[in-house]
Amino acid sequence: MSRIPPRGLLTSPAALASVYDVALLDLDGVVYIGASGVEHAAEALRAARARGMRTAFVTNNASRTPQQVAEHMAALGVPADPEDIVTSAQAAAHLLADMLEALAPVLVIGGEGLRQALQERGLRPVSSMAEHPVAVAQGFAPQVDWAMLAEAAYAVASGLPWVATNLDLTLPTPRGLAPGNGSLVQVVASVTGREPVAAGKPAPPLHRETVERTGASRPLVVGDRLDTDIAGARNTGTDSLLVLTGVTREADLLGLGPAQRPSYLGRDLRSLLEPAPRVQAGVREASCAGWRVVLDPQPRVIAVADAAGPVVSSDGRMHALRALCCLSWARLDAGAPPLGAEVLDLLPGSPPAG
Repeated sequence: MSRIPPRGLLTSPAALASVYDVALLDLDGVVYIGASGVEHAAEALRAARARGMRTAFVTNNASRTPQQVAEHMAALGVPADPEDIVTSAQAAAHLLADMLEALAPVLVIGGEGLRQALQERGLRPVSSMAEHPVAVAQGFAPQVDWAMLAEAAYAVASGLPWVATNLDLTLPTPRGLAPGNGSLVQVVASVTGREPVAAGKPAPPLHRETVERTGASRPLVVGDRLDTDIAGARNTGTDSLLVLTGVTREADLLGLGPAQRPSYLGRDLRSLLEPAPRVQAGVREASCAGWRVVLDPQPRVIAVADAAGPVVSSDGRMHALRALCCLSWARLDAGAPPLGAEVLDLLPGSPPAG
């Protein structure tokens, strides 16, 4: 089970890559955004593998096949075999295969990744109600249009079992957030008055699929989203690392309740190569790696030397942010209001772009 205490973050004196046997890594917003790699991701993953950590790439995006994803990652300098990629399409196909007979026709609202996953599980993808489907599988693909959503609505309204690969409302792109599969699912739900069974994060099926494929005994979920990656880790009792390279921003962290908090917090995937510093927090003061946040009565951020030596300026904002979060969470747990986003202006360094 996840060991995170209610008020804080976990501590690890050793690098996370040495503590956990498999990193279950989200892709969009963690390894790449669109066609471009996230800064530091490729070299950090190579270094983590060199330390013995295995990697599995777990994505709610069902639009592409594992082969296509692996080719994309190789082009970004992150070698991966198709077997290293686990998609929500595969988890959805597993769910449907458990409830349907072999070669059962399934209406596909999505792309090639979902069609292939269904075929691998012995099911037959179809494209219209005229082919007499016995279930509906819906996943994101850029080509999903009105006609496909209308076909889904007809099928779902008829009472067919409906499995969605994921319910992510947004998808990170180089231009910003775009509608994700959850937004398209809501269109069908609003027409039919029904809700689908979800296979992807934060629901457990995708996590179970990944652990089964990798044989992980001590996995670490790594992601950029609180609502899918971190919530999914919580739902399966798994420790998690939240990185700030995708959807989640610093201001999103201060008001998190106990069930929403990650086990570890890092700027990017280089956090896999580092120990997790201890954070001490109360409702008036918190400290982390030589940085203190004090309320007296206004918040102040103070850099001090500690037993480990001088403060490392390059890590200052991240250490101070950890302290700030834990102070805000301690206040929230004690029944006081969490700190407001304006306190982020007190942190050292410039806020990250985006």
